[in-house]
Amino acid sequence: MSIEGTWDLIISTPIGKIDVVIELRRHDDLLSGTAHGAGEDVPMRELAVDGDQLTWQQSITKPLRLNLAFAATVDGDDLRGTAKAGRLPASTLAGRRRTVPLDRV
Repeated sequence: MSIEGTWDLIISTPIGKIDVVIELRRHDDLLSGTAHGAGEDVPMRELAVDGDQLTWQQSITKPLRLNLAFAATVDGDDLRGTAKAGRLPASTLAGRRRTVPLDRV
């Protein structure tokens, strides 16, 4: 299963929904990624794919300074999972991979 691409995510938190875009790329069999949201771009760390499971960590400073751990299940172009910040309750996340329009193929 290929996980690479650009994904639009919505994280449902206790303070509201947060839109995030993640970009996943593979170079020399090494997966890397960047998350874009809330006015900042942050590297995704410890990216791992095990079957249909994707996990990663990242640190943010907006709206709060937090270290986040993500776990998601990928099903084709859909992604569902959780984002966890320390002792706070887990927030749900859902995402969809951006696809190339047919007129560009």
